[in-house]
Amino acid sequence: MKVVAAGVSGFLGTRLTNALTEAGHTVVRLVRSEPTGPHESLWNPHSGDLDSSVFDGADAVVNLCGAPTAFHRWTQDYKHLLLTSRVNPTRVLAAECARLGVPVLLNASAVGYYGARGTEIVTEHTGPGDSFLADLCVQWEAATAAAEAADVRVVHLRTGLVLGMDGDLLKIMSLLTRLWAGARLGSGEQYYPWISATDHLAAMLFLLTHPVHGPANLTAPYPVTNAEFTKELGRALHRPTPWVVPEFAIRALVGEFADELVDGRRAVPAALHDAGFQFAHRTLPEALAAELR
Repeated sequence: MKVVAAGVSGFLGTRLTNALTEAGHTVVRLVRSEPTGPHESLWNPHSGDLDSSVFDGADAVVNLCGAPTAFHRWTQDYKHLLLTSRVNPTRVLAAECARLGVPVLLNASAVGYYGARGTEIVTEHTGPGDSFLADLCVQWEAATAAAEAADVRVVHLRTGLVLGMDGDLLKIMSLLTRLWAGARLGSGEQYYPWISATDHLAAMLFLLTHPVHGPANLTAPYPVTNAEFTKELGRALHRPTPWVVPEFAIRALVGEFADELVDGRRAVPAALHDAGFQFAHRTLPEALAAELR
């Protein structure tokens, strides 16, 4: 199999490209700086400049482009970057898939699509929310329209919190917990849809070859509340987690991004379940035991 991949310099993309390469597949990475090897190709996702020949014989395109949403204040300039860093590359790659007949496009998205949902169980059939991130996800997914119109099998990877020590999220949260600073955020009642990095990689590989199309929640079967997450992480690291960070303090620290920390969505992976995907880590204790090693 030949896969053209964009936005794969982070820990999720690196895991994917390594797994595909080790399995004997060819991966061509689209990069924005000078290529350092034969399996890299220079492109500009904003102007659309790229070498179309790299798509010759491609079985799939994987697009994980996007500036990070976490650990940044969402100023107007940064919100513009969050949008353009996702929508512009997606439009370019969707158009290339349509024009050149690439049969599959796996395109990143997020469970932020659903907005704040409280205790409601959220599946891929649930409509979008009304937050900034929800609107961003709507525009992000709509940017694949050219590919969908050309009957490309497009999968929107609505990803939850990915738990892996290669990534910033679990690394920072486990460090705080080890330093006796693990704390519930706000009420703690907000649901956090999570997935182990192991299952996230397995799900992407599964979706490359199985006939799923449209949105797919990349989340584990059993989302937990923030309070439950904090308690389980403390238990895994043998630390108490009695502290609470009040909502006003979170908002003072991170601004509008606080909405994503204090509002929740109980997203479950209906599309993956219906397609027969088997999770290695169905519960949070299983995932933490595996990923914290």
